Amino acid sequence: MKAMETHSRNEQILNDPVEQVIPRLAGPTILSMLITSVYNMADTFFVSQIGTSASGAVGIIYSAMALIQAFAFMLGQGAGNQISQLLGKGQKEEAKKYASVAWFTGFGLGLVIAVLGMTQMESIVLLLGSTETIAPYAADYARYIFLAAPFMICSLIMNNLLRFQGLAVYSMVGITTGGILNIILDPILIFGAGMGTMGAGVATGFSQFVSFCILLFMCNMHRDTIRITPRNYRPTKQIYGSIFSTGAPALARQGIASISSVMLNSIAGNYGDAAVAAMTIVSRFTMFINSVIIGFGQGFQPVCAFNFGAGKYDRVRRSFWFCVKVATVMLLILCVISMLLSGHIIELFRKDDAEVIAIGTFALRAQLVTMPLWGYYIMSNMFTQSIGYGLRASIISCARQGLFLIPALAILSGMFGLRGLQLSQPVADVFAFILAFALTRRVLREFDNTTNGC
Repeated sequence: MKAMETHSRNEQILNDPVEQVIPRLAGPTILSMLITSVYNMADTFFVSQIGTSASGAVGIIYSAMALIQAFAFMLGQGAGNQISQLLGKGQKEEAKKYASVAWFTGFGLGLVIAVLGMTQMESIVLLLGSTETIAPYAADYARYIFLAAPFMICSLIMNNLLRFQGLAVYSMVGITTGGILNIILDPILIFGAGMGTMGAGVATGFSQFVSFCILLFMCNMHRDTIRITPRNYRPTKQIYGSIFSTGAPALARQGIASISSVMLNSIAGNYGDAAVAAMTIVSRFTMFINSVIIGFGQGFQPVCAFNFGAGKYDRVRRSFWFCVKVATVMLLILCVISMLLSGHIIELFRKDDAEVIAIGTFALRAQLVTMPLWGYYIMSNMFTQSIGYGLRASIISCARQGLFLIPALAILSGMFGLRGLQLSQPVADVFAFILAFALTRRVLREFDNTTNGC
């Protein structure tokens, strides 16, 4: 029966109208991404009630979390893409090796990060751009984030492995349960137990462990999933090479996001804790909107990879344009609503700090102006990554928060001070869109040539 269900699911991905398959797969991933984003905002919201310096601490440690996530996404998406293509070709036994190699490698990396984080805490916090007043809060929060690193990495790996098998509902259960638990624990530990920012770190770390346990159960206790077992841990240069080649865009995107976040925090620190806190709040809110589009795109990825592996290039192309159109419309609606409420959104986090509200409101409005461009940009990244165009995908993934944001931060803040800092991301968004359009257009032309050649 389970084998028939798996066959039916694969047939749907390969043959049903993409306008039906993608939303069906995207629904659970959108919910998972929203819950993840909400609990990230919950950390920021509850910690912000302690004070402006505490609010900035969450933004400081986000840089470390982005780096942890970078390794997880590289392994999870790299292996997941390969698994989708192998399943599209009917090579399930080979797919099993990729799943176990990614998982055990990720757990080992997490242990290394945990040890380094706990033994070099003070140096890391300052390196991430913390001011002297923010540093104590950041260290309290980071301690439990580093302890949970092995579970965080493996949770994200399993989430991606399940998604790329077309089993987004299974991954949703683990991610949403952990996210909801985090939201519940935040006020209890921060205020009820009087733990402050440490309470937010404990809530996040424990929630990640719970998600880890649920996702491991989902991967290994359902007969229609590819199981993670030591028996299938058979690392080879070819497997690692394939995972890295396909997962490099995710590593580049998250890694460069970590670097640019450190740079942004360091520059914002020159204008006081209020600037760090304001940019942290704006980042968390834009991530909330971004999570909807990424969640929708994650419904597109298995369809793209499966059909590319099966040689159905017309279907891949149609899926891409469908997702671009839907994502752009969704962003336009969300941006208009957010623009009207921008001042109130920032005030919700720090209602008693006029400086944070003023800095954050302008920065949020500036980012909302260019945010509709994210639809094409994000889908281009997922498209090129899913079909194995690793170099182009890596270039696109690095563009928005690296290739263009880092120089924009340096140049604009140097020329216009705080206002330049606030405008850096929108400027980077425009250039990233132009680059993504040019690179993706070339790939789509190659698809046209392949189809015409057939």
